[in-house]
Amino acid sequence: MNLFTQQIVNGLSLGAIYALIALGYTMVYGICKLINFAHGDIIMVGSYIAYVLLANGISLPVSIIASVVGCVIVGVLIEKIAYKPLRDTSRISLLITAIGISYLLQNLCQLIMGVNPLTFPSIINIESLNFFGVTITGNMLVTLIISIILMIVIDLLVKKTKIGKAMRAVSEDREAASLMGININSIISITFAIGSALAAIAGILWAANYPQLKPTMGSLPGIKAFIAAVFGGIGIVPGAVLGGFLLGLVETMTKAYISTQFSDGIVFFILIVMLIFKPNGILGKNEKEKV
Repeated sequence: MNLFTQQIVNGLSLGAIYALIALGYTMVYGICKLINFAHGDIIMVGSYIAYVLLANGISLPVSIIASVVGCVIVGVLIEKIAYKPLRDTSRISLLITAIGISYLLQNLCQLIMGVNPLTFPSIINIESLNFFGVTITGNMLVTLIISIILMIVIDLLVKKTKIGKAMRAVSEDREAASLMGININSIISITFAIGSALAAIAGILWAANYPQLKPTMGSLPGIKAFIAAVFGGIGIVPGAVLGGFLLGLVETMTKAYISTQFSDGIVFFILIVMLIFKPNGILGKNEKEKV
């Protein structure tokens, strides 16, 4: 029983990071109908920026802020340079461009930082808590608290602020939102900025829990977070959160009770099953389109 409870705690911690990354995917998709496969590499950029600053003696708060700002700049530049000119073209063009940007970021990182893995410094020095044989490490605790706070902030931003209302309007009908005076370009840029900021935080939390940095480190978490977004309902903020936590639980339970080598296979199998039987996700609604 203690093992089962421990795996639930581990799964919630991992799922919190997936949920943060999935929020970036789902917000961009909700506004632009774009699957930004370069989003996972923004995680890598955020981790490396924090690593370089921490390795040079910069304080943790400054390093985190710089990482967030750096990722926001990268995310907005990607949208302006790569995605905006193709906004009115076919989705396949945007998808191919996103994959190209992903490989570009990875290769730039290899060129600048090298291909050898680096070790991220320990940044969370909180003693582990033990409840009835279940251990909650400092990394798990901080990851859960920060992730939950950010999820609540994003939910309030989307539902309660003018920017959030504008985002929902653009997501619902871009042309009508434009006629109502909403600056579409600004809203899309803000969406990319928020998603990239979340990716930066997720990247630092990921590096704190799994401290090996390499240029391809964001690929697999990014793909799994995309699966989480699809699982919960891509384009829906609560769906991204639900999908992230569920995927984290599935992955840790698979590793604990089936096989560590088969855990990724189970995750991708879930994606296949979901796309076959409920492509709109758990919280998604079936939409009928008139011809």
